Formats: sequence, C-alpha cells, structure tokens
Amino acid sequence: MKRSTKLLVIGSVALAQTAATVITNAQTWQDEYAVRMYESPASEKMGYRLLAPKPLETGKKYPVVLFFHGAGERGDDNARQLVHCANQFATPANREKYPAFVIVPQCPLNQQWVDMPWGADTGVRPEQPSDAMRLALAILDSVEKEYAADIDLNRVYVSGISMGGYGTWDCVTRYPARFAAAVPICGGGDETTVTAEVAKVPVWAFHSADDGAVKVTRTRNMIAAMKAAGGNPKYTEYENVGHGSWGPAYNDPELFPWLFAQVRK
Repeated sequence: MKRSTKLLVIGSVALAQTAATVITNAQTWQDEYAVRMYESPASEKMGYRLLAPKPLETGKKYPVVLFFHGAGERGDDNARQLVHCANQFATPANREKYPAFVIVPQCPLNQQWVDMPWGADTGVRPEQPSDAMRLALAILDSVEKEYAADIDLNRVYVSGISMGGYGTWDCVTRYPARFAAAVPICGGGDETTVTAEVAKVPVWAFHSADDGAVKVTRTRNMIAAMKAAGGNPKYTEYENVGHGSWGPAYNDPELFPWLFAQVRK
C-alpha cells in the first residue's frame, strides 16, 4: 500500500511534557470556549465547549468542526477535553484566517465514542451508535439549529484523536453525506463498512508506525478500504511518535488549509 510518510524526531524533553503543564498553558485560551451543557428530551446530559467565530458577522456562513477527544480526557468537568488540539482552533491567527464554530463534547467516564476495542487488529462496528456518540451528534444538531443563519452546512467537519479517532471514522462510515471532510488521528474503524459513498468523503488520516496503544494497521486498513472503494484519502504515517501523533498532525502547516478548503458536494 502506498502512503505518504513523514519522519519526525521529537526530543525526550518534549515527550516528557506533563499533562499539568499542558493544562496550565491552556488557561490563556480555553476561556474562549464557552461552557455549555446539552440535555436531551430524555433528560440525558453531556457537557461540551463551543468556540464561535469572533466577530460573528451577519450574513456570513461559517464552517463547523466537531472534535472528539481521547480516552484520557473523559469525565464530567467540561474542561479536560480541551487539553489536546483544541488550542489550535483558538489561536488569534487561526481564528482570523479560519473562523469556525468548534464543538468539543466530553465523553463520560467508562463510556466510549464507539463501542469497539482499541488494541485489537480489527473491529466490528456496532449496529447502533454508542450513547456518547448519539449525544455528541445531538449537540451538533442543536448548535446547527441555534446558529442556523450563521452555519454553512456544506462545511461540517469531524476530527478526533485516539478514542476520538475511532469516533471520527464512525461518523464518516455511518453518516458520509453529513460531513465535508474528516481528520481521524491514531484511531481505527471497521473497514467492512466502507462503501463507495463513504469513500467519497475527503479524509486525511494520521498515525505513527510505532503506536503502542492503537495499532497502525487500524488506520492502514481503513485507508486501504477507502482506496478500494474508489476514494482518494490522504494518509501521513510518522515513524517515532508513539501514541502521540496528534501533536505533529495538528502542527502540520498544511492541515488547516486543506481542511477548511473542503466543501460537501
């Protein structure tokens, strides 16, 4: 299988950066994400954070990004889900150049975006979305309804890391007509669910060959299935990043230009 490959060398000091340091640094931007709570008609609740374009110009349509965090950010504090990658959308430069609504729901403890084992070689997609995924998509529905005059429904994107990478693939394979593009990072899916319609969705996937938490074959298999079904996905495979490929992926200067250029056809 042909794939694009990038070699990244990260020093031990960078790899040793603690979660506490990341959270401390995040304090300068995380307040840009409004604290929100979604409650379903059945009284189910899920906390989420929402970044809105600033300023929100009347008459202008903006894209939406649904971002799924990883397993380590689960909980009910409605804050920890911002630890990885969300800061990139909130930088002044990116907010000016790529204004968008960014939705970051938080998965409850002991739940998953997709009820599928992470460490296996393959997985079978459940017939129905998980409870956490169902609520996350309901949040997306509610934001689209609230900002109906401001959102471009032809530019709805989905991205996620690790457990959230599985969530990203789940969205693409279940609802290919809804998303204009997807960026799954060190995740996986059920390659048997990739249809010709799924293969049409622009995808840029990332993984590291030495990932010890989610096997790189999970992404390789999904990319191969997309190509076999007639798609043309992008794939970047790192060599020495372990289970942290979201760092270099979200720092790739080509990612945002590619993502925000995609329009649903």
